[in-house]
Amino acid sequence: MSVKCNFINRELSWIEFNARVLNEATRKDIPLLERLNFLSITASNFDEFFQVRVASIKREEKQTPRLTDDSGLSRTTLLEKISERCHELTRLRNAILNKEILLELSQNGFNYIKPSSFTEAQKSFAESFFRHDIFPVLTPLRADGENFPKTGSSILNIAFLLERIKGMHSKETPLNVQDEAEILALVPVPQSLNSVIYLPTQNENEKISFTLLEDIISEYGTELFPGFNVKEKLIFKVSRDADLSVNEDAGEKFIQAMEEVLIKRKSSFAVRMICNETSETLIKILTQKLELTDRDIYKVNGIVFPGSLSPLTKLEEAQSYLYPAWKHLPSQDFSEEESYWNIIRQKDVLLNVPYQSYEPVVKFIQNAANDEQVLAIKITLYRTGNNSPIIKALEDAAKNGKQVTAFVELKARFDEERNISWASELENAGVIVIYGVVNLKVHAKLCLIIRKESDGIRRYLHLSTGNYNPKTAKTYSDLSLFTSNHDIVQDATLFFNVISGYSAVQTMHHIAMAPVTLKTHLIELIDREIKQSTPEHPGLIMAKMNSLCHKEIIEKLYEASQKGVRILLNIRGICTLVPGVTGMSENIKVISIIDRYLEHSRIYYFQNGGSEELYLSSADWMERNLDRRIELMFPILDSEVFKSIKKILKTYFKDNTHSHELKKDGTWQAIFPGKKEEPLSAQEELYRHYKKLSDAKKQMPKAEFSVRRFD
Repeated sequence: MSVKCNFINRELSWIEFNARVLNEATRKDIPLLERLNFLSITASNFDEFFQVRVASIKREEKQTPRLTDDSGLSRTTLLEKISERCHELTRLRNAILNKEILLELSQNGFNYIKPSSFTEAQKSFAESFFRHDIFPVLTPLRADGENFPKTGSSILNIAFLLERIKGMHSKETPLNVQDEAEILALVPVPQSLNSVIYLPTQNENEKISFTLLEDIISEYGTELFPGFNVKEKLIFKVSRDADLSVNEDAGEKFIQAMEEVLIKRKSSFAVRMICNETSETLIKILTQKLELTDRDIYKVNGIVFPGSLSPLTKLEEAQSYLYPAWKHLPSQDFSEEESYWNIIRQKDVLLNVPYQSYEPVVKFIQNAANDEQVLAIKITLYRTGNNSPIIKALEDAAKNGKQVTAFVELKARFDEERNISWASELENAGVIVIYGVVNLKVHAKLCLIIRKESDGIRRYLHLSTGNYNPKTAKTYSDLSLFTSNHDIVQDATLFFNVISGYSAVQTMHHIAMAPVTLKTHLIELIDREIKQSTPEHPGLIMAKMNSLCHKEIIEKLYEASQKGVRILLNIRGICTLVPGVTGMSENIKVISIIDRYLEHSRIYYFQNGGSEELYLSSADWMERNLDRRIELMFPILDSEVFKSIKKILKTYFKDNTHSHELKKDGTWQAIFPGKKEEPLSAQEELYRHYKKLSDAKKQMPKAEFSVRRFD
């Protein structure tokens, strides 16, 4: 990817992020099934990319095909470049799966068997399994008429090209067919069934023999169509436009409007089709019916979606082919002997998940729900997952008479249906539910507890870079802070008043809020670094985030670089900034880390002439975060927490085993240890650090007595 201007295209940068994820699947030093996981992640990421970003670009192309973006690309040219690179990566992914992953699985006793290679015993098992466990769940759909069925987005389907068996007659023609020689039918692959079907093994040396659900449906689906022969068949998946907006002026009918968007998403226009290569005839038919072009068709040899293989990772026999387990370690700051309120009153507490357990966040809310002295709980909810103990705790709190207010963001893409469901549960339990802010997504993450104590009302606050989701907290790397600092909790109180709709925007003295003050404050911080930077004592900015593509912020970073400020950026995903260009960005270095955990924390450091400042945030440096979302950036005021986070941030820039550096031509170059360097994985280094702290706490003798404050 070559760069001819000051900005890299956002979409092409995103694709290169997934190329780095795909690169992890090629590494022989990574356990086999972890490599499969990286393949599956890449496939899922591209599903969402086409549903959202490519769909949006296609709409824009119809309106303004020649309009160029900051990178100088027109919509038409961009779609061509996206297609070219995505086809290349799809071929690479398919080759890795077939020539490496499946081959090595077989060598280790995990044999993927296609129906054409079934033994007699396997064939007998598969036929019986299809008739008794699969057939009753299937719904064949006629697809040869004008009304092509809408089977949803990113769902596997089997297409069957049928012909009527000559000489067979009935009072009612099957499928209401009269004179057609060929019939097209679709069978959606049920998501409620296991995607991996385990078969009888062929010999004692095999650990596992398996096939896939879609393979069995494809092989035995002819039983769905009595009176017809199956001429050809095809396994495929369609990505449909999911970039649909809701009418936010719908008032009390907002949930109904949101549900209508979810319905429309299932039948929106097709953007891409990925399929196997078993039938060119069916590929042509589907291409026409879906109104796609050849550029939109992605063919693979074999398995269409690597994620179908993910159940293998749950097998007991497969655990040695995954990363050795890292325990989610207990926080050294919290204990069962002392109340959370006492601990947080005395000092700020930092939590770094998933190295440390997410349990303190859950207990923080559970304790509040059952504490007679707690008067109220206020929380923002963006993505929480299924069967969340946090939702249960909020319901318990409301039932226990506390005033509980939950700011629920229904517009969290692909989680809308789930959010609507548990928002209704919260309302039924007596929680005050506020559905976000009109035209702005509430992406800030914080929970405020108001407690009546002997010396008056006291407030306790949890702020985070990640969602209130105990499930993703096991795989996403995020930082959060527990504090009772008066200035910070006062700002949080003002924030909740603002987003509840009962208060005009008020001045917050420490917390910056997007879209009101956050971007302006960032620019001020960069400007201050520019003013204080000298050749003898250059300024320093270190930042870690998911994505960087805000033009105004990038131009300010270019200016800082030209004034001698050193800028170290750790960007997991999209980066449209061009580093290392003489006279523009030679003092900027950009790296990206892809490892076992998804890097999700946002950390921003400014040297400030020696009076260092450090911030955590829910916001990336993107237009959507700084200009179109409710986000927060909060300072780290506790000296010990400050030291810990600065050490974490510096560790990320030392990684030389799972990091890549962005070059000025837009390519990413893998970083390896130098001749005199020891290999260092930032994530392994952090895990060892927290393991050491945990072990040290276990070895400490328990105090026979302790002095406590009275509540």
